[in-house]
Amino acid sequence: MNQYYVYILKCCDSSYYTGVTSNLESRLIKHHSGHFPKSYTHNRRPVRLVFYNEFNEIEQAISFEKQVKGWSRKKKEAIINDNWEKLKELSVCKNSSHSDNIDKGYDSAEPDNSNNSL
Repeated sequence: MNQYYVYILKCCDSSYYTGVTSNLESRLIKHHSGHFPKSYTHNRRPVRLVFYNEFNEIEQAISFEKQVKGWSRKKKEAIINDNWEKLKELSVCKNSSHSDNIDKGYDSAEPDNSNNSL
C-alpha cells in the first residue's frame, strides 16, 4: 500500500512551503539540495521540515494540501504545533462586514416608518 505525505517546510525567511509527495525522504533531499532551481524553496534554503501527515489515498493528500495552502499562517502554525482544536477558532471570520458581526438591531427588510413624503 502506498503512503502519501502532506508536508510543511519552514524556509530560512520564516515563510512556509506546503507540498505533497509519496517519498518524503527523497523530496526533502531535493529541497535541501536545490534540485529544482525554479522552485519556491530554492532561494529560501535551508529549509526545515516542521509538519507532515500521512495519507493512504493520493486524492485525500492532494485535497488536504490544497486546503492547507489556502490557510493563514496562524492556522498552519496551529497544526505545526499539534493544536488542531484551534483551527475552529481561527476559522471564525472577524471582519466587521461579516454577517455574524453586523449589528442585529436593524433589518433592511423592515418598512421605513419615517414620515417623509415624496
